Amino acid sequence: MNMKVNIAGVEWKNPVTVASGTFGSGAEFADYVDLNRLGAVTTKGVANIPWAGNPTPRVAETYGGMMNAVGLQNPGIDVFCERDIPFLRQYDTKIIVNVCGKSEEDYCEVVERLAGEDVDMLEINISCPNVKEGGIAFGQDPKAAEAITKAVKKYAKQPVIMKLSPNVTSIAEMAKAVEAGGADAVSLINTITGMKIDINRKSFVLANKTGGVSGPAIHPIAVRMVYEAANAVKVPIIGMGGIAAAEDAIEMILAGASAVSVGTANFHDPGVTMKIVDGIEEYMRRQGFESVDEMVGLVK
Repeated sequence: MNMKVNIAGVEWKNPVTVASGTFGSGAEFADYVDLNRLGAVTTKGVANIPWAGNPTPRVAETYGGMMNAVGLQNPGIDVFCERDIPFLRQYDTKIIVNVCGKSEEDYCEVVERLAGEDVDMLEINISCPNVKEGGIAFGQDPKAAEAITKAVKKYAKQPVIMKLSPNVTSIAEMAKAVEAGGADAVSLINTITGMKIDINRKSFVLANKTGGVSGPAIHPIAVRMVYEAANAVKVPIIGMGGIAAAEDAIEMILAGASAVSVGTANFHDPGVTMKIVDGIEEYMRRQGFESVDEMVGLVK
């Protein structure tokens, strides 16, 4: 039985990675998870310069999940290249670097810097606010999404995964836009914008007022969006959004995802990814699947 998957020419040993921002760059989970057993490790978002992130409080619990407005706090590309890449290279796993920015130039600077580094894939987070366009996310406008994809592709030496925002009218349209821009793969969904109010303090729970909702509550929405995107484009899809068990991951694969990414679940069970890898393997054995490919998009 073959657990391997090929995403845009990069072979992973199994279809499981972690969602950016929920796993650091692997070091804090190394005591709980055998990083060698993950198909890939997706790093926290990296920008061209250090970002402080948003004011606190910036995390809140919600029914069936959580909400965050961390604001992509990160130490910047220099520290990342010196510290995080050498750490991850000790392990037999693929490295996907999540890239964020506030302008096209920001993204291209990071992508160009990573061209000479020993990393396997780039995931471009287009849910960042585009400062030049008044703060609307790159991923909410098909033209902007296509343009940013084209721009980073000029500098990228690694395959480019475009991470799509669910805060759009048509996810299929966004997937087509980044495919037209040259994306090698897409990942979805990023968090859904939400809000929480403390009725006793009569104020917003998060200092930022709004935050990204993640966790099991968003899973059915994510499955629907993965299905729509998979039926709109030919590039491989990495599905994410509320995956907390092997069943959730298998659902994504049957909907059309070639691989899956586990996020919020890592916070309450740091070893959850190992259970998901084992669970997919057990399901394949039970159902008689010889490869993950046989399962991808089986439900039409």
